[in-house]
Amino acid sequence: MRIDGPWRQHDGVQTFLRALADAGHRGLFVGGCVRNAALDAPVDDIDIATDAPPERTVQIAEAAGFKAVPTGIDHGTVTVIAEGRPLEVTTFRRDVETDGRHARVAFSTEVAEDAARRDFTMNALYAEADGTVVDPLDGLPDLQARRVRFVGDPRARIAEDYLRILRYFRFHAWYGDASEGVDAEALAACADLADGIERLSAERIGKEMLKLLAAPDPAPSVASMEQSGILARVLPGAGTASLAPLVHLEGLIGVAPDALRRLAAIGGEGAHDRLRLSKKEAGRLARLTDGTGAESGLAELAFRHGRDEAQDIALLRAAHFGAPLPADLNEKLDLGAGAVFPVRGADLKDRLEGPELGRQLHELERRWIASGFTLTRDELLG
Repeated sequence: MRIDGPWRQHDGVQTFLRALADAGHRGLFVGGCVRNAALDAPVDDIDIATDAPPERTVQIAEAAGFKAVPTGIDHGTVTVIAEGRPLEVTTFRRDVETDGRHARVAFSTEVAEDAARRDFTMNALYAEADGTVVDPLDGLPDLQARRVRFVGDPRARIAEDYLRILRYFRFHAWYGDASEGVDAEALAACADLADGIERLSAERIGKEMLKLLAAPDPAPSVASMEQSGILARVLPGAGTASLAPLVHLEGLIGVAPDALRRLAAIGGEGAHDRLRLSKKEAGRLARLTDGTGAESGLAELAFRHGRDEAQDIALLRAAHFGAPLPADLNEKLDLGAGAVFPVRGADLKDRLEGPELGRQLHELERRWIASGFTLTRDELLG
């Protein structure tokens, strides 16, 4: 098989690979760029594996006129900026020692050793400069069958880095065949070693969960996480009953997948800390959660939080309560999003001040909203 795309043909990319070859070294595309190209999916990042030691990679890149940044040189990784295109270039490696979070590696000259330390067979795909796929672990049939399979023994791979438990479900959501379900051996290994999740940082867990929830349809994978007890370890109290209905409703009205919207659907305790969300993410999650259970109408929510957030809440309410979306959803959202409260504090300063002014403004706003945003300034102040 041969893969192709503008990213592979990029002049800087090909010049760098020729420079490696001219210096007597092998350079192969690896991982996501090969996997996605084989699936005709978009390729964003370009990773290259090489038998050149990292210091030699720097020399070769600079001799070719490219900037080389030692972003992870202790682990063999150099970022090469090749005519504006960043390339993550990593020396072939083999694991010497792992502790469930980090690995101590030794550099290698063998692609087979490099492949053996990767997580899934579909990520152990390489390609020559001309796009010819190199498949040392028979990962291509797995990829074509949409089968997410650990490299070698699943328990051994997970014990090297417990984040691979969450990565398994994330990759199943993005690349697996949902109709086939998750692999029984892989699921058993994930469940048996789930204690290791406690050793992971909240940042790493949060990034994986948000990537998982951003998949086109994460519901089957997250349901497997729930059934195996893994979801409860990540987010105690989370449940998946509303997730599949939410994904269905998103499709009905044509909104893009959104990780935080899906996170609000599954709930759970302490997501802010357990997933180390940013303040902005935590604030939005809280508004979605509160809005789903509030009595406020959608027009009011659109007025207070904007059209998109009110639409998210409408989707979450329908998913939670098993109800259809309102027939006049767009009218309500547009009404609230376009409304402008006609009264300002300055209108009341001649008669009120301090807390009483704030209370009166709040009451006037309540009356205005209850009127369907129709009461005028004069009517409110009269």
